[in-house]
Amino acid sequence: MFDILQVRVLNEALRDELLRMRREDLALRAELARDGSLFRGYAEPMAVLHRRHNERMRVILSEHGWPGRSLVGEDASAAAWLVLQHAILDPDLMRNALPKIERAVQVGEIEARSFACLVDRIRTLEGQLQIYGTQHDWDAAGTLSPLPIEEFAFVDERRRNVGLEPLAENTRRLRAQAEAEGDRPPRDYNERQREAAAWARSVGWRI
Repeated sequence: MFDILQVRVLNEALRDELLRMRREDLALRAELARDGSLFRGYAEPMAVLHRRHNERMRVILSEHGWPGRSLVGEDASAAAWLVLQHAILDPDLMRNALPKIERAVQVGEIEARSFACLVDRIRTLEGQLQIYGTQHDWDAAGTLSPLPIEEFAFVDERRRNVGLEPLAENTRRLRAQAEAEGDRPPRDYNERQREAAAWARSVGWRI
């Protein structure tokens, strides 16, 4: 098995593949946003694409470790991270990738903020408090807000340490994006919460 400490040659074929996977993901997201189905639960076309990408990411991580800057370049490494962030149907894939990304941060192969976002993504899917405040959803008042954060008073310090903008700025940007895309709060907040928890259990994020 090759890992990030051993491989220092740019892999053009893998680079092209990862960039293509990101284009596919973003193009489908844009398509679903246009017809509104992106905001009505996990659309089946997106799930189909993510399952295919998840299978491929498992192979990539097994063969190469984390595909960092030295292996595939800055943009393709970022593409791999985006694909992994969307791998919510595969808890084992995301959890197993976390220490690989942590090591990649330590050797300068990926930005620390990428590790922070994945930590929060996993924790919120598991029903835990997030650390860096990167994950948002509609709250009971119908406002797009950060999901609950551990030791909230120190969140901006933690964000600064990993290269993230202040939480308030991030929240304003995400609210503006939601408004532009036509995303709206659920009609029944409590039902949405029950559905989300049931989905997380069915996939394996929660017991």
